[in-house]
Amino acid sequence: MKLQLALCCLAGVALVGTSPRESRAEDAAKGAKAGSEQRVYVGTYTGDGSKGIYQTVLDLKTGKLSPVELAAEVTNPSFLAVHPSQKLLYAVMEISDFEGKKAGGVGAFSIDPTTGKLKLLNQQGSGGPGPCHIVVDHSGRFALVANYGGGSAGTLPIKEDGNLGPMASFVQHKGTGADKSRQSAPHAHSINVDQSNKFAFVADLGLDKVMIYKFDDKTGKLEANQPPAGQTEPGAGPRHFAFHPSGKFAYVINEMHCSVTAFAYDAAKGALAPIQTVTTLPNGFDGKNYSTAEVQVHPSGKFLYGSNRGHHSIAEFSIDAETGKLTPIGHQRENIKTPRNFGIDPTGQYVIVANQDGGSLVVFSVDQSTGRLKPTGHQVAVSRPVCVKFIPLAAK
Repeated sequence: MKLQLALCCLAGVALVGTSPRESRAEDAAKGAKAGSEQRVYVGTYTGDGSKGIYQTVLDLKTGKLSPVELAAEVTNPSFLAVHPSQKLLYAVMEISDFEGKKAGGVGAFSIDPTTGKLKLLNQQGSGGPGPCHIVVDHSGRFALVANYGGGSAGTLPIKEDGNLGPMASFVQHKGTGADKSRQSAPHAHSINVDQSNKFAFVADLGLDKVMIYKFDDKTGKLEANQPPAGQTEPGAGPRHFAFHPSGKFAYVINEMHCSVTAFAYDAAKGALAPIQTVTTLPNGFDGKNYSTAEVQVHPSGKFLYGSNRGHHSIAEFSIDAETGKLTPIGHQRENIKTPRNFGIDPTGQYVIVANQDGGSLVVFSVDQSTGRLKPTGHQVAVSRPVCVKFIPLAAK
């Protein structure tokens, strides 16, 4: 069936009035003027009370979230990406059919700066079935999407008005992994770009590899790199990927082994060299019936966090600034149930955990000296949340 998108009524909301391709310097200046609030967008799986993309506002003084509102009604907008201009938002839609093709959808939305409501601009096919992750490159010219079901990835041009153009580049992964029950085919689970905007990285759960591509931010072309991939342990199942702010290190969380692999990163060659793999579970847990989901590095570069499903926790690590290696420092489990994605607010003060099975967003404060997550007592109900993304709000 065709993708069905029923949007909230947004009468009078204009499209983006200026070019979305603002420089990162302008973005930084905009962030510096931000006030004490962050708008938080929440991607969900629809059904069981969820209707699409939601929004709430995080008070940076208290850690409290405002009542949740529906920002756009859309089918299975599981993962979101905010444009560098902060005027546009892009979402993958995990559907089985897009305009008669076995593929998912990708939607482009403009953001009303006053209300935060989203207006659909257009949509394109994801290039393969099961889209599960999306990012916007640093130039703001392309949305990059990973298709789990199809084991593929591609780039979609972002036009001056924020609309998405047809697929500019597409790569199909091939091969299998060590675990034939889960890795009989490729499963691209996330896609990221490095700080230089010259390389793209696709963590493929089915291949036990982080595939590396040269990325042309003028044409959107993805081209195999040499070396072509960073390797994880056999059967590990790499899922999500994050760079260290220094650009010297990168980390992938392994869904099947419940572990994180740390890499040294050669920015000139786009090469990943594994330096360490550590478990995300406490001592005494063998990983059976558990899996991981999200991994993120704190803006300070001092800490790393990973989500454990089944164990219902966020694993906390410190990062050695010289070597990039991880040291476990604990787990936070309070009011956490099947943590899918989580988000670190841009100021580094709070972490918001999306409890997919708990039907809630839970807020933790970050101890800036130890990295430990502390319960704030604040949470809001959201059905089947998957992903959280932030936009700083201007000072009032």
